Amino acid sequence: MTMIDNAVYVNGVRTADPEDLDETYFLLRQREGMAWIGMYRPDAEELRSVAEEFDLSHLAVEDALAGHQRAKLEHYGECLFLVLRPARYLDDVEKVDFGEIHVFAGTDYVITVRHAESPDLAKVRHRMESTPEFLALGPDAVLYGILDQVVDEYEPVAAGLENDIDEIEDDLFGADPDVSRRIYELSRQVITFQRATSPLVGILQALMAGTPERQPGADLLDHFRDVLDHAIRLNERVASFRALLQNALAVNAALVAQRQNDEMRLLTESSYAQNEEVKRISSWAAILFAPTLVASIYGMNFRDMPELDWFFGYPFALGLMVAMGFVLYLAFKHNKWI
Repeated sequence: MTMIDNAVYVNGVRTADPEDLDETYFLLRQREGMAWIGMYRPDAEELRSVAEEFDLSHLAVEDALAGHQRAKLEHYGECLFLVLRPARYLDDVEKVDFGEIHVFAGTDYVITVRHAESPDLAKVRHRMESTPEFLALGPDAVLYGILDQVVDEYEPVAAGLENDIDEIEDDLFGADPDVSRRIYELSRQVITFQRATSPLVGILQALMAGTPERQPGADLLDHFRDVLDHAIRLNERVASFRALLQNALAVNAALVAQRQNDEMRLLTESSYAQNEEVKRISSWAAILFAPTLVASIYGMNFRDMPELDWFFGYPFALGLMVAMGFVLYLAFKHNKWI
């Protein structure tokens, strides 16, 4: 059974805990109060049962069954269909877990369909039941309680994201190779969080404006206005998160480019130093090669070499070696190879 809680209220007081939906329908018609039915991932048969009883729009019912809807408020005559995207921050993995809740609110009923653990609707129900005079205002009071709870549960999420952003700012200048991935993943969570929170302002304004079929009372307007103020501040805070992450991504890109430039500069300096060493080695090798060439030729001792019988042949060969080496030395020195 996917029905979590099911009660009939009269003048804000819980008067019955029906065991099934049929009993709920009977007691509601008998006592002319308000039914509040809480369901968790109901199957098609259960949801169609309440849809037939309360004449819910089949389009809204299909959305509630399918899930994965954006946050929105739709009017179907006297029935309101509200979709919210609650969230909770998971400290152990430092991620945001997003849920989904669908609310049908008519003149004498509220049906909540949850697709995740959040929000804690039991807490909302207990708080509403502790103030019967406020709950007696009807389904719109329950809508306020649900919206207030969802917005309150957004606060720890915002605090967790803010702490993650602070950690990223600390890691930016620490040359952490994983900081780019963390910025990207956190940006995706912030964008998803912003998509969940940004429609709240329009939803609350629409509830405050009302429709010709249903107008909220003055007491409810003050409560909706209070939640609206919280939602506006929350949206501004989330928008600042997104701006901070964009700046962090730009700074990280600049730091990565700077580190790459420094590495290229060091590589260029190293290559230049190696080239200078190669020049010196090549220069001295050429200087040593010239006398070696002369010595090797004279070392062949051919009989028909005229210099072998010449009295000055040996000094001439030595002088030629020294002269060639000296000339090469001057040439390389002039070209700054040595």
